[in-house]
Amino acid sequence: MTANTLPAAGHAVAEQLGRWIAGTEARALPDEAVATARRLLLDVAGLCVAGRREDYIAATLQAADGTGGCTALGHARPLTAFDAALVNGTAAHGEDYDDTFEGGPVHSGAVIVPAVLAACERERLGGEALLRGIAVGAELMCRMALVAPKAIHTAGFHPTAVLGALAAAGGVAASLELPADQAASALGIAGSMAAGIIEYLAEGTSTKRMHAGWAAQSGLRAALMARGSFAGPRTVLEGVHGFYKAFAPSRQPDFAPLLDGLGRDWVMAGIAFKPYACGTMTQPFIDCAIRLARQGVRAEEIVAITCNVGEGTVHRLWEDLAVKHRPPTPYAAKFSTPFCMAVGFFDGRAGFGQFTEARIRDPQVLALAAKIRYRIDPADEYPKNFTGQLAATLADGRVVEIRQPHLRGGAREPLSDAELEAKALDNLRYGGWDDDRAEAARGWCRDAFGAADLSALAGFRG
Repeated sequence: MTANTLPAAGHAVAEQLGRWIAGTEARALPDEAVATARRLLLDVAGLCVAGRREDYIAATLQAADGTGGCTALGHARPLTAFDAALVNGTAAHGEDYDDTFEGGPVHSGAVIVPAVLAACERERLGGEALLRGIAVGAELMCRMALVAPKAIHTAGFHPTAVLGALAAAGGVAASLELPADQAASALGIAGSMAAGIIEYLAEGTSTKRMHAGWAAQSGLRAALMARGSFAGPRTVLEGVHGFYKAFAPSRQPDFAPLLDGLGRDWVMAGIAFKPYACGTMTQPFIDCAIRLARQGVRAEEIVAITCNVGEGTVHRLWEDLAVKHRPPTPYAAKFSTPFCMAVGFFDGRAGFGQFTEARIRDPQVLALAAKIRYRIDPADEYPKNFTGQLAATLADGRVVEIRQPHLRGGAREPLSDAELEAKALDNLRYGGWDDDRAEAARGWCRDAFGAADLSALAGFRG
């Protein structure tokens, strides 16, 4: 595309998205989109409270200036909308226990829910605005993830971070009922706010934790600037110097998955909710390891475990293999498939308690992790489907093979409402809330979309 081949007025991708954003009505949303938005709200609320006492949240709060009228869940001080979005997003994504999307992968809830909550609380909007914003933002984020699969990670960026800024802008624009031209500008502005590299992988540092919160506050600011008539480029997505050229240069973007069926087919209904508090593509392998243990195999019997993996997962979850065998921090352990498998084998789970200083130094866990290797499988379906497969060679010569054909919690085997509610209640209690307050939060999330205003949200401060 050159200056002479710019799309005709109204035909740029952001302009088409702007019309969809402006035209979406909460009451016209299909039941599956409403149900997913409600599940996102509940899951994020639980995670915000679960992470509220972590050191990285204390550090983020220290960077928040002054007070405002918005809620950081579990914190007494009311914050500005931007700081509330940053804190809630960082807490929701901080332990990597938040939702994901098969085909991306992106974590939409930790970006969109904090951004839209802050916007609605700031503007004193009601439940319909909250629902409209969450549904539009999550849908936009999932669809944008399908435009250039794997290419954003390949370029060294975190898709949740960079896609999230634009998706949050779209979600907030929907909540604020911005007209189509301002919604398109919000996307254009957010394109210059998008950021987030994956160098955290080198030593397990915490920058990934803030990516969702940073995207949330960026999208909120972009939408508010657009409402004030600040103009963003309408060719932000497909332009010569546009978003995908910058963040996914190895692949020609295909905008059909973004635009086809928009407003009719809601792909966000396929969002997956994680059963384990760690990297998305590790989860089917944890299931395999747990099943191996349940078959009666003992760790001392295992000579070696070989896992078939998708090539696109190797640089984040398998290499440097020596580091993945002995992750340097509990956070780094969340992105080590060998460690996640080993701790799952012994504990039968991979929740908050499995990613601690004590567990990453456990000799038994590390000994088993050191026996786990990978083999790239050219037929692996990643990123369309997240699978797990292991072959365990035992001391007596037997080889035990186990396969998990999909991500539990995803579209092929979703968590039930009861399972997701149990997860949220566990997280709320982990964050120090008693049963009465946890139940009150669950009830608020269930009923929020029908509320005339969101003033009750302030009751969940502190």
